[in-house]
Amino acid sequence: MTYCVGLKIDRGLVFMSDTRTNAGMDSISTFKKMHVWEQPGERVIVLMSAGNLATTQAVVSLLEERTKAVADRHATLLETPSMYQTVRLVGDTVKEVIAHSSPAGEKADSYFNASFILGGQINGSEPRLFMIYPEGNFIESTDDTPFFQIGETKYGKPIIIRAYEKTMSLAETVKLLLVSFDSTLKSNLSVGLPLDLLFYEKDTFKVGLKKRIGQDDQYYRTISDGWSNALKTAFASLPDFPG
Repeated sequence: MTYCVGLKIDRGLVFMSDTRTNAGMDSISTFKKMHVWEQPGERVIVLMSAGNLATTQAVVSLLEERTKAVADRHATLLETPSMYQTVRLVGDTVKEVIAHSSPAGEKADSYFNASFILGGQINGSEPRLFMIYPEGNFIESTDDTPFFQIGETKYGKPIIIRAYEKTMSLAETVKLLLVSFDSTLKSNLSVGLPLDLLFYEKDTFKVGLKKRIGQDDQYYRTISDGWSNALKTAFASLPDFPG
């Protein structure tokens, strides 16, 4: 399991993902789920993944390999003319990998499934954010759906819905996402630290803030403890049930 969020604000796009891929009684492992392709001054593309690790790794590896194979006639993430063409490319790659991985006729909703959040900006267009389903089809964020989640979504979603504003600053957005992730971490062992954070500021065409947040990160500890204490205080102030 995993938890990834891509969120659109007026200033740009903010991405956060956990890194846990296994959480057994005696086996905990991590793997990066956020991948970035950048051509400063021209484009920034961010891809986050959830689902079967072999499938997501194969998709990312194939996309990466094709950006470096000059003789390969496939389109690449560094050549697509728009974010719409980029998300179509990723969706087609997802379908290609799943078809290759399941020769016995397995479907996308089988063991091989994977989902992705794709966001970024290509010079000449606005920043865009998409969610790609295991079938390779996709939807785009709107004013009504300004963020996407994949993986273990249920614990962190109510927090984002209650507090999100498109005019939020980067600092406010990071605080919101950390609270969302902290609630998820405390509710599900299959989501875990460290967290990867990336901020892309609109029209800069370069990665802004990029940070890995671990257990010893003082700001994360302050947010986590502050959120717990605030909930306890709010609970204590609620009126007693009349009986």
